[in-house]
Amino acid sequence: MTPTDTTYMRHALTLAKKGIGKTYPNPAVGCVIVKNGLIVGEGWHKRSGGHHAEVHALAMAGDGARGADVYVTLEPCSHTGKTPPCSEALIRAGVKRVVSGLSDPNPQVNGGGLRALQQAGIETLCGVLEEECRYINRSFLKFITTGLPYVTYKCAMTMDGKIACVTGESNWISCEASRKVVHRMRADSNAIMVGVDTIIADNPLLTVRHVKGRDPLRIIVDSHLRTPESIAVLGGRMAEGTVIATIETDPKAHARYLKSGATLLVCNPDDNKVDLHDLWSKLGERGIQSLLLEGGSRLAGEALRHGLIDECVFFYAPKVVGSDGFSPFAITGATDMAHSIPFQILNVRRVGTDIMVTARPENICLPA
Repeated sequence: MTPTDTTYMRHALTLAKKGIGKTYPNPAVGCVIVKNGLIVGEGWHKRSGGHHAEVHALAMAGDGARGADVYVTLEPCSHTGKTPPCSEALIRAGVKRVVSGLSDPNPQVNGGGLRALQQAGIETLCGVLEEECRYINRSFLKFITTGLPYVTYKCAMTMDGKIACVTGESNWISCEASRKVVHRMRADSNAIMVGVDTIIADNPLLTVRHVKGRDPLRIIVDSHLRTPESIAVLGGRMAEGTVIATIETDPKAHARYLKSGATLLVCNPDDNKVDLHDLWSKLGERGIQSLLLEGGSRLAGEALRHGLIDECVFFYAPKVVGSDGFSPFAITGATDMAHSIPFQILNVRRVGTDIMVTARPENICLPA
């Protein structure tokens, strides 16, 4: 790997990011074709069913692809899905070298694309900026290897770590710029989840409003079906995109929600509430790759305690409400620092007047 390889792979990453949230169920991929030190072709995967990044780049390069170096953020596919294999397209184009960010763990690929290139006499290199390439497709990679969604917990809180005042009032903790980032997160997610207490207290829409993008599937965790029928997400056509996860099995209790068009998802019970492990599995079976968890504190606390959160995004606002407020995670059992849950901080940046912290929990479970 050379500094030149890193430079062009970073450009391919920039292209790949344009497809985030638009390519489901496929990964976001970027490709750059370089010949004699000049970029002759580039492209990214724009939508599922459309041409892959390599095909867009090859179309732009034309005859210039022959003898060129190709930089692609994910191993070229070697199977026929909605489109033909990209590895074959690269071979036909006569490229000299293919550099990929990481190998594709999809069982239909799993090194097959790189092997096909090597067998055709094309030099390959894998692993350039691997961590960065892995991160932009973290949801796809987790889903394809485990069958489970990648879960991001988002919350806005005060500088003293409170998500609401003692009365439960929380509008608005974060600034407008932070709310725009959150709506981009919603648009990039397959599903958004809240607990029934949040539904009752806030009656949220759970839609994408401040940016362009599709509304995610809305999931309400409601073990005993306390969700009011009058809430916004059960009104009109919105109900069709709403799922209520419950342990209630009585068809009569289901009927009042089903008539609105909502879906009921019956899960296994765990201490008289929804078993989140079972819920995560059922969402994976439905093809949900990315899940944005927006609260409340009891649901978030349970998910964290069971090691079911992959990433957290905290928006700290320059405000203080004091000790009477609510914490983001309703968990107990950490009687000393030795029992605290450690986090790895991934990124810290300023968003408007807020501080946005992205961190990864180490998934150490507290005792029940």
